Amino acid sequence: MNDTQQVAKTKIFDNIIEAVGNTPMVHLKTLSALLGTNIYAKVEYFNPGLSAKDRIAVRAIKMAEESGKLKPGGTVIESTSGNTGFSLAIACIVMGYDCILCIPDKSSKEKISTLKSVGARVIVCPSNVKPEDPLSYYTQAKTLHDQTPNSVYINQYFNVANAEAHYASTGPEIWDQTDGAVTHYLAAAGTGGTLSGTAKYLKEQNSEVNIIGVDAVGSVLKGYFDTKAVNKEDLQPYLLEAVGKKFVPGNLNIDVIDQFVRVNDRDSAFRARQLAKREGIFAGYSSGAVIQALFQIKDQLDESHMVVVLLPDHGSKYLSKIYNNSWMQKQGFIKSISQYTSSYKIQKRLEKVLNKYVKYNGLI
Repeated sequence: MNDTQQVAKTKIFDNIIEAVGNTPMVHLKTLSALLGTNIYAKVEYFNPGLSAKDRIAVRAIKMAEESGKLKPGGTVIESTSGNTGFSLAIACIVMGYDCILCIPDKSSKEKISTLKSVGARVIVCPSNVKPEDPLSYYTQAKTLHDQTPNSVYINQYFNVANAEAHYASTGPEIWDQTDGAVTHYLAAAGTGGTLSGTAKYLKEQNSEVNIIGVDAVGSVLKGYFDTKAVNKEDLQPYLLEAVGKKFVPGNLNIDVIDQFVRVNDRDSAFRARQLAKREGIFAGYSSGAVIQALFQIKDQLDESHMVVVLLPDHGSKYLSKIYNNSWMQKQGFIKSISQYTSSYKIQKRLEKVLNKYVKYNGLI
């Protein structure tokens, strides 16, 4: 039997949401060599919605159905930076519901266009307002739910389906794929579900697994972890998507987390591009944040460790941002490239910028 025939024998799914989960674990050989440890990536863009959020979308809708909050012909409403919204929109198509999504204006235009392309009603809201502000994407989603009969507000930040989905799937997959040898788990903290749900499962298997949350400069989560209080002085605008929050989500369980690392916009952008250049993994902005956090804890790691980093989504959602040279220049992450007249010269210049960044940070 040839390879083509073997592939043809794989399971045929009844619909696209049945393909959620069982994403691959990939050895990051270049980064492992640089850090002198063993690094493996849980690559979540192999989910049909190109992100880890597929896992929570299906579970959240099924729980709403089982509780009687969502009936046939109803509407699913959510506040989202984009990934959860896309996952919900796909699930709604398969499961027969309308979908309304409130999204902050800092989300990439690719995310917004993608949501519209799968039939969701998209409402773009200002991002630099307080969560309780009537214009915030949180408050607008709640208001729409109140005004829409037979609707459910998923509220991923406080919905137990979020962490439970990762406890039931992501955690067991990582444990099985590493044969129980995982020593460290790093994940971005946004809603808290991907980090905490997976961490709870891993801690139950081995309490010595080191759980590291990744937060953004400008977010309150690391400060809350350190002091058990929200420090408003931590708050400032930032560019990272799906990392950090202006409030503490209910799905963030600090009891199963060992430490938090805070990363900035610039370093995270370069790390995502480095991941693509060095490992061939075209991941999103929050994935760059996780890789940056990895380098910030490099002194804690050695060759005896097995480190798992969760890469939440795909780089195609950020083509107008971190993978766009003009955007990188606008943010001040790279210097002007206007003097380079050909695409070849631009590419060579950017290679020098990346190599200089990597060398400056002691990576080669």
